[in-house]
Amino acid sequence: MLSCSVNGQLTSVLSVQDRGLAYGQGLFETLTLIDGLPQDWQLHMQRLALGAKRLKIPFDNNILDSISNDLNRLISAVDELPSRAVLKIILTRGAGGRGYAVTEPLEPNRVLQLNPFPVWPADPQNRGIKVILCETRLGLNPQLAGIKHLNRLEQVFARSEWQQADISEGLVCDTEGYLVEGTMSNLFWCLGGELFTPTLENCGIDGIIRQRLMQRARELGIKVNIGRYLSTDLQHAEEVFLTNSVIGVWPVIDCVSPALQQRWQIGPLSQQLNQWLNH
Repeated sequence: MLSCSVNGQLTSVLSVQDRGLAYGQGLFETLTLIDGLPQDWQLHMQRLALGAKRLKIPFDNNILDSISNDLNRLISAVDELPSRAVLKIILTRGAGGRGYAVTEPLEPNRVLQLNPFPVWPADPQNRGIKVILCETRLGLNPQLAGIKHLNRLEQVFARSEWQQADISEGLVCDTEGYLVEGTMSNLFWCLGGELFTPTLENCGIDGIIRQRLMQRARELGIKVNIGRYLSTDLQHAEEVFLTNSVIGVWPVIDCVSPALQQRWQIGPLSQQLNQWLNH
């Protein structure tokens, strides 16, 4: 870790009474920093504000200004900030009290972490990746759908399903068997010149890159289909790719699960969108 702060102070110490730890009442955002500038800051803060409203965490311009000031202090504390880094922001309901009800005034806690940007020697953006179809299923809960809350056990379970170094990601379905996303990414595929992605109205994370790419596709005149799809729908796809704010766009070239054994080519749309993101 390059540096860490809690409520603006350079420390990694957080109270054991924090409600994010005790009950998962908290949110997080993961951003890429390029030359010290957070990418898609406004979109990330909009999603953080939406999540705070859902989880009943106070969120106003003062909180937003505090997070921004925390980031500036954190960057200033790093001797040599690399050209690219990963910023994680955690916002919790605060520390104090016992039991599920908040019965006393609590101030939200802000945690910021700066980490080195990951290196992928296999060059997944250009060469594509191998995935599996996970057996773990995501529960349906519209109240939590779309936001990045701290309850990630489903993703932990799904990620534990493989240890092979050549498998980069796992695709997950909901408890009704419909595709949702990857364990750390959003899922897209192309067919007949149109773009497809699962609905996230019942579970899953509404990724910032997902939002941007759908908007860009529409600007290019590409129809974007959002719906409930089964894993078998991927058998007909011409190209498949995954997205998030750190990886950008990763084309999927192979799925090696018994329930879905399929290969795809790296297609022109994923390459076009990836190039757009990187410039």
